[in-house]
Amino acid sequence: MLSIKGAALARDLCDAHLRASRRDILRVGSCGMLGLSLGSLFRLQAQASEAGSAGGGPGWNRARSIILVYLQGGPSHLDLWDPKENLPDNVKSVFSPISTKLPGVKFTENLPRLAQINDRFTMIRSMAYTPNGLFNHTAAIYQMMTGYTTDKVSPSGQLEPPSPKDFPNFGSNLIRLRPVDEPMLPFVMLPRPLQESNVVGKGGTAGFLGKAFDPYTLYPSGDDMDMEKMSRIKVDDLKLRPEVFSVRLQRRARLRDLLNQQMPEINQAVESFELDEYYDRALSLIVSGRAREAFDLAAEPDAVRDSYGRNTFGQSCLLARRLVEAGTRVVEVIWPKVANSDNHSWDHHVDLSKRMKNQSAPMLDDGLSALIEDLDDRGMLDETLVVAVGEFGRSPQRGVSTSGNNNSDDGRDHWPYCYTGVMAGAGIRRGLVYGKSDKTASAPLEDPVHPGDLLATIYHAFGISPETMVYNHLNQPREIVKGHAITGLFG
Repeated sequence: MLSIKGAALARDLCDAHLRASRRDILRVGSCGMLGLSLGSLFRLQAQASEAGSAGGGPGWNRARSIILVYLQGGPSHLDLWDPKENLPDNVKSVFSPISTKLPGVKFTENLPRLAQINDRFTMIRSMAYTPNGLFNHTAAIYQMMTGYTTDKVSPSGQLEPPSPKDFPNFGSNLIRLRPVDEPMLPFVMLPRPLQESNVVGKGGTAGFLGKAFDPYTLYPSGDDMDMEKMSRIKVDDLKLRPEVFSVRLQRRARLRDLLNQQMPEINQAVESFELDEYYDRALSLIVSGRAREAFDLAAEPDAVRDSYGRNTFGQSCLLARRLVEAGTRVVEVIWPKVANSDNHSWDHHVDLSKRMKNQSAPMLDDGLSALIEDLDDRGMLDETLVVAVGEFGRSPQRGVSTSGNNNSDDGRDHWPYCYTGVMAGAGIRRGLVYGKSDKTASAPLEDPVHPGDLLATIYHAFGISPETMVYNHLNQPREIVKGHAITGLFG
């Protein structure tokens, strides 16, 4: 017979005269009221092995957190931050070049704020890869997020939906190998999933690592053109139920401790569950309110919110800063428009001159510049790595088809052979232009950087060797990424 001693604790039981069931015991250990079984999540994360010690060199282990600004859809590098002059009209950008803080480095008129702070970040103008069925978004996104191509790619580049067999998103690898030591969500993805057509979330999960390492997804209600959706953030799974006070929750924690003390046979039966440390971490996350407070954008001054832009992307960047400040390890801000779509999508097959100037570029300019400035001014950029990149660039020649899509004279198609990425913080050199594109921005002239190399550089910044092994769903060893860290990006 199981008996629970202690009158104070017994008052928390709805029916004190009933004996505790097996389910009750498990509920005490896993705290079922937490919604997503956070105790189990923390426990599973802790089972991961540490990364190898191989590494070192410039930038090694400088990063504490990362904000990936993922420009899904593939922005045109020629029309943003790698304009070219003295070219035919069907290649040259319709936008005027402007000077930047760096002598001789030009942006287009679409990025006036970023042009004034490019002495705080590095430009990689030689991102490039040769596709193997990767002309379209989904497969290219998967490669960018995981470092691996997939075995199943249709001629259009579309993939099957996310699978437990997938390689993990790099954020999942990071929180497995570098668990958070704060009562905070380790990995957050917002404000929408990765998507092309009806393929949703490919490359955005933990794959064969298991759901314990999936991101916490914050997708506010409203369609992609709803600029007010970030004001309707709900994080109900991080709130106590109205009838459950934090004192009562902590009493349940003491009940668990009492069970551990008085019932050796139960302890032995559930020893592998390690109900103490991981329960305590989940309990701390809920009771502390740290995560809920981080999601409260209304706590920011109006001037700060305005500087980021009062739109979904800008407020997502601001929220990313707040999450990192509260202890989140990985935040992925996904461009708030499905990859292959119209309006403020980066997939500019048509109406580039209008959509770029009036919709997508102003949001990027405000949001990214404010994020970098804000982090820097707060002293957070030293340990926060910021990366802004898409899955590819756009074709140098307008009106041609490179991926089977139709393009107007005022549109550019997909182009993986040369594009631009941005990195800042965590030891990344300030004011560096790394690599160089050719006369038409068609191919790198110097220092090409593969997406796998970019991921390897991210791992390096966290003190994780790219050669660290992970085990897939068949228990086969695989490198965490097949790439080389570009240490020349670090000061």
